[in-house]
Amino acid sequence: MSTLVLALVAGAVVGMALGALGGGGSVLAVPALIYLLGFTPAAATTASLIIVTATSATALYTHATSGNVRWRTGTLFAAAGIPPAMAGAALAARLPGQLLTAAFAAVAGLAALRMLKSPVLEDEVRPVRPARAAGAGASLGAVTGFLGVGGGFLAVPALVGVLGLRMRAAIGTSLLVITVNSLAALTVRTGGAGPLDWAVVAPFTGAAILAARDGKRLSAAIKGPALQRIFAVVLLCVAAFMLTDAIR
Repeated sequence: MSTLVLALVAGAVVGMALGALGGGGSVLAVPALIYLLGFTPAAATTASLIIVTATSATALYTHATSGNVRWRTGTLFAAAGIPPAMAGAALAARLPGQLLTAAFAAVAGLAALRMLKSPVLEDEVRPVRPARAAGAGASLGAVTGFLGVGGGFLAVPALVGVLGLRMRAAIGTSLLVITVNSLAALTVRTGGAGPLDWAVVAPFTGAAILAARDGKRLSAAIKGPALQRIFAVVLLCVAAFMLTDAIR
Protein backbone atom coordinates (compact mmCIF):
# COMPACT_ATOMS: atom_id res chain seq x y z
CA MET A 1 0.00 0.00 0.00
CA SER A 2 1.43 3.41 -0.94
CA THR A 3 2.46 5.98 1.65
CA LEU A 4 -0.23 8.39 0.44
CA VAL A 5 -3.00 5.81 0.86
CA LEU A 6 -1.73 4.87 4.33
CA ALA A 7 -1.67 8.55 5.31
CA LEU A 8 -5.24 9.04 4.08
CA VAL A 9 -6.57 5.94 5.85
CA ALA A 10 -4.78 6.72 9.11
CA GLY A 11 -5.93 10.33 8.96
CA ALA A 12 -9.53 9.24 8.48
CA VAL A 13 -9.36 6.99 11.56
CA VAL A 14 -7.83 9.77 13.67
CA GLY A 15 -10.46 12.27 12.51
CA MET A 16 -13.29 9.85 13.21
CA ALA A 17 -11.95 9.31 16.75
CA LEU A 18 -11.67 13.03 17.44
CA GLY A 19 -15.06 13.85 15.99
CA ALA A 20 -16.93 11.02 17.68
CA LEU A 21 -15.06 10.59 20.95
CA GLY A 22 -13.47 13.99 21.57
CA GLY A 23 -10.10 12.35 22.04
CA GLY A 24 -7.83 9.53 21.08
CA GLY A 25 -6.49 11.34 18.03
CA SER A 26 -2.91 11.67 19.24
CA VAL A 27 -3.08 8.21 20.78
CA LEU A 28 -3.79 6.82 17.33
CA ALA A 29 -1.77 9.31 15.28
CA VAL A 30 1.60 8.73 16.96
CA PRO A 31 1.67 4.93 16.46
CA ALA A 32 0.38 5.31 12.89
CA LEU A 33 3.10 7.83 12.01
CA ILE A 34 5.83 5.67 13.54
CA TYR A 35 4.81 2.14 12.59
CA LEU A 36 2.99 2.75 9.29
CA LEU A 37 4.64 5.85 7.87
CA GLY A 38 8.22 5.57 9.12
CA PHE A 39 8.45 8.75 11.22
CA THR A 40 10.91 8.99 14.11
CA PRO A 41 9.27 9.29 17.56
CA ALA A 42 10.25 12.98 17.81
CA ALA A 43 8.89 13.81 14.35
CA ALA A 44 5.75 11.73 14.95
CA THR A 45 5.03 13.60 18.17
CA THR A 46 5.31 16.99 16.53
CA ALA A 47 3.40 15.95 13.41
CA SER A 48 0.61 14.46 15.49
CA LEU A 49 0.21 17.71 17.40
CA ILE A 50 -0.10 19.60 14.11
CA ILE A 51 -2.65 17.09 12.80
CA VAL A 52 -4.66 17.00 16.01
CA THR A 53 -4.64 20.79 16.43
CA ALA A 54 -6.07 21.34 12.95
CA THR A 55 -8.59 18.51 13.26
CA SER A 56 -9.70 19.47 16.77
CA ALA A 57 -10.29 23.08 15.77
CA THR A 58 -12.49 21.91 12.88
CA ALA A 59 -14.38 19.41 15.03
CA LEU A 60 -14.78 22.06 17.74
CA TYR A 61 -16.68 24.27 15.32
CA THR A 62 -19.13 21.51 14.39
CA HIS A 63 -19.75 20.59 18.05
CA ALA A 64 -20.17 24.26 18.98
CA THR A 65 -22.91 24.72 16.38
CA SER A 66 -24.79 21.87 18.09
CA GLY A 67 -24.42 23.44 21.54
CA ASN A 68 -22.09 20.72 22.85
CA VAL A 69 -19.28 23.02 24.05
CA ARG A 70 -19.18 24.41 27.60
CA TRP A 71 -17.03 27.44 26.89
CA ARG A 72 -16.52 28.62 30.46
CA THR A 73 -15.43 25.22 31.71
CA GLY A 74 -13.25 24.59 28.66
CA THR A 75 -11.59 27.99 28.89
CA LEU A 76 -10.71 27.42 32.55
CA PHE A 77 -9.33 24.00 31.72
CA ALA A 78 -7.32 25.24 28.77
CA ALA A 79 -5.94 28.41 30.40
CA ALA A 80 -4.86 26.56 33.53
CA GLY A 81 -3.15 23.90 31.45
CA ILE A 82 -1.00 26.12 29.22
CA PRO A 83 2.01 26.75 31.56
CA PRO A 84 2.12 23.13 32.83
CA ALA A 85 1.84 21.84 29.24
CA MET A 86 4.84 23.89 28.17
CA ALA A 87 6.85 22.86 31.22
CA GLY A 88 5.97 19.20 30.69
CA ALA A 89 7.00 19.37 27.05
CA ALA A 90 10.39 20.86 28.01
CA LEU A 91 10.95 18.11 30.59
CA ALA A 92 9.99 15.36 28.17
CA ALA A 93 12.72 16.45 25.76
CA ARG A 94 15.31 15.42 28.39
CA LEU A 95 13.99 11.87 28.94
CA PRO A 96 14.42 8.67 26.87
CA GLY A 97 11.66 7.80 24.44
CA GLN A 98 11.12 4.34 25.90
CA LEU A 99 10.30 5.81 29.32
CA LEU A 100 7.84 8.27 27.78
CA THR A 101 6.14 5.49 25.82
CA ALA A 102 5.69 3.39 28.96
CA ALA A 103 4.36 6.38 30.91
CA PHE A 104 1.96 7.20 28.10
CA ALA A 105 0.64 3.62 28.01
CA ALA A 106 0.15 3.55 31.79
CA VAL A 107 -1.77 6.84 31.89
CA ALA A 108 -3.96 5.85 28.93
CA GLY A 109 -4.77 2.50 30.53
CA LEU A 110 -5.67 4.09 33.89
CA ALA A 111 -7.94 6.62 32.19
CA ALA A 112 -9.71 3.84 30.28
CA LEU A 113 -10.23 1.74 33.41
CA ARG A 114 -11.68 4.72 35.25
CA MET A 115 -14.22 5.29 32.50
CA LEU A 116 -15.21 1.62 32.44
CA LYS A 117 -15.76 1.65 36.22
CA SER A 118 -17.63 4.97 36.26
CA PRO A 119 -20.57 4.83 33.85
CA VAL A 120 -21.99 8.12 32.63
CA LEU A 121 -25.51 9.06 33.62
CA GLU A 122 -27.06 11.15 30.88
CA ASP A 123 -29.15 13.17 33.33
CA GLU A 124 -26.29 13.79 35.75
CA VAL A 125 -25.27 17.45 35.80
CA ARG A 126 -23.11 19.04 38.51
CA PRO A 127 -22.42 22.73 39.08
CA VAL A 128 -19.01 23.75 37.77
CA ARG A 129 -16.64 25.05 40.44
CA PRO A 130 -13.98 27.33 38.93
CA ALA A 131 -11.23 26.21 41.33
CA ARG A 132 -11.91 22.56 40.64
CA ALA A 133 -11.95 23.13 36.88
CA ALA A 134 -8.70 25.10 36.99
CA GLY A 135 -6.97 22.49 39.16
CA ALA A 136 -8.00 19.64 36.90
CA GLY A 137 -6.95 21.65 33.85
CA ALA A 138 -3.49 22.34 35.27
CA SER A 139 -2.96 18.65 36.03
CA LEU A 140 -4.16 17.71 32.56
CA GLY A 141 -1.86 20.27 30.93
CA ALA A 142 1.17 18.93 32.78
CA VAL A 143 0.48 15.34 31.77
CA THR A 144 -0.38 16.09 28.15
CA GLY A 145 2.62 18.38 27.70
CA PHE A 146 4.88 15.72 29.18
CA LEU A 147 3.47 12.97 26.95
CA GLY A 148 3.32 15.14 23.83
CA VAL A 149 -0.32 14.50 22.94
CA GLY A 150 -3.42 16.63 22.62
CA GLY A 151 -4.88 15.14 25.77
CA GLY A 152 -8.45 14.37 24.77
CA PHE A 153 -8.16 10.86 26.17
CA LEU A 154 -7.59 12.46 29.57
CA ALA A 155 -9.78 15.54 29.12
CA VAL A 156 -12.96 13.55 28.48
CA PRO A 157 -12.66 11.42 31.66
CA ALA A 158 -11.79 14.56 33.67
CA LEU A 159 -14.72 16.55 32.32
CA VAL A 160 -17.09 13.64 32.95
CA GLY A 161 -15.73 12.28 36.23
CA VAL A 162 -14.45 15.43 37.94
CA LEU A 163 -16.89 18.07 36.69
CA GLY A 164 -19.90 15.90 35.89
CA LEU A 165 -20.48 17.04 32.32
CA ARG A 166 -22.68 14.87 30.15
CA MET A 167 -20.75 12.78 27.67
CA ARG A 168 -21.60 14.83 24.57
CA ALA A 169 -20.77 18.09 26.35
CA ALA A 170 -17.50 16.58 27.57
CA ILE A 171 -16.63 15.52 24.02
CA GLY A 172 -17.30 18.96 22.58
CA THR A 173 -15.57 20.82 25.41
CA SER A 174 -12.52 18.55 25.28
CA LEU A 175 -11.90 19.67 21.71
CA LEU A 176 -11.35 23.22 22.95
CA VAL A 177 -8.88 21.94 25.55
CA ILE A 178 -7.09 19.77 22.96
CA THR A 179 -6.67 22.66 20.54
CA VAL A 180 -5.18 25.02 23.12
CA ASN A 181 -2.96 22.43 24.82
CA SER A 182 -1.63 21.18 21.47
CA LEU A 183 -0.70 24.69 20.39
CA ALA A 184 1.08 25.29 23.70
CA ALA A 185 3.06 22.05 23.38
CA LEU A 186 3.94 22.83 19.77
CA THR A 187 5.62 26.09 20.73
CA VAL A 188 8.11 24.06 22.77
CA ARG A 189 8.48 20.96 20.59
CA THR A 190 8.63 22.27 17.03
CA GLY A 191 12.27 23.32 17.04
CA GLY A 192 13.63 19.94 18.11
CA ALA A 193 11.70 17.71 15.73
CA GLY A 194 13.68 18.38 12.57
CA PRO A 195 12.07 18.76 9.13
CA LEU A 196 8.68 17.13 8.68
CA ASP A 197 7.52 15.19 5.62
CA TRP A 198 4.66 17.45 4.55
CA ALA A 199 3.81 15.08 1.69
CA VAL A 200 2.54 12.79 4.45
CA VAL A 201 1.43 15.31 7.09
CA ALA A 202 -0.75 17.35 4.72
CA PRO A 203 -2.94 14.49 3.34
CA PHE A 204 -3.08 12.92 6.82
CA THR A 205 -4.41 16.20 8.20
CA GLY A 206 -6.87 16.72 5.35
CA ALA A 207 -8.34 13.23 5.73
CA ALA A 208 -8.63 13.70 9.49
CA ILE A 209 -10.48 17.01 9.11
CA LEU A 210 -12.98 15.52 6.67
CA ALA A 211 -13.55 12.39 8.78
CA ALA A 212 -14.10 14.43 11.94
CA ARG A 213 -17.43 15.60 10.51
CA ASP A 214 -18.60 12.01 10.14
CA GLY A 215 -17.36 11.29 13.65
CA LYS A 216 -19.47 14.13 15.02
CA ARG A 217 -22.56 12.67 13.32
CA LEU A 218 -21.70 9.28 14.80
CA SER A 219 -21.54 10.79 18.30
CA ALA A 220 -25.05 12.18 17.82
CA ALA A 221 -26.38 8.75 16.87
CA ILE A 222 -24.91 6.77 19.79
CA LYS A 223 -25.86 7.20 23.45
CA GLY A 224 -23.32 8.60 25.91
CA PRO A 225 -22.65 5.39 27.89
CA ALA A 226 -21.97 3.47 24.66
CA LEU A 227 -19.55 6.18 23.51
CA GLN A 228 -17.80 5.98 26.86
CA ARG A 229 -17.35 2.21 26.56
CA ILE A 230 -16.04 2.53 22.99
CA PHE A 231 -13.61 5.21 24.08
CA ALA A 232 -12.36 3.11 27.01
CA VAL A 233 -11.86 -0.02 24.89
CA VAL A 234 -9.90 1.95 22.27
CA LEU A 235 -7.66 3.37 25.00
CA LEU A 236 -7.02 -0.05 26.52
CA CYS A 237 -6.03 -1.55 23.17
CA VAL A 238 -3.65 1.29 22.36
CA ALA A 239 -2.18 1.25 25.87
CA ALA A 240 -1.51 -2.50 25.67
CA PHE A 241 0.15 -2.14 22.26
CA MET A 242 2.41 0.72 23.32
CA LEU A 243 3.38 -0.85 26.63
CA THR A 244 4.33 -4.08 24.84
CA ASP A 245 6.46 -2.10 22.42
CA ALA A 246 8.14 -0.14 25.23
CA ILE A 247 9.25 -3.21 27.20
CA ARG A 248 10.52 -5.24 24.23
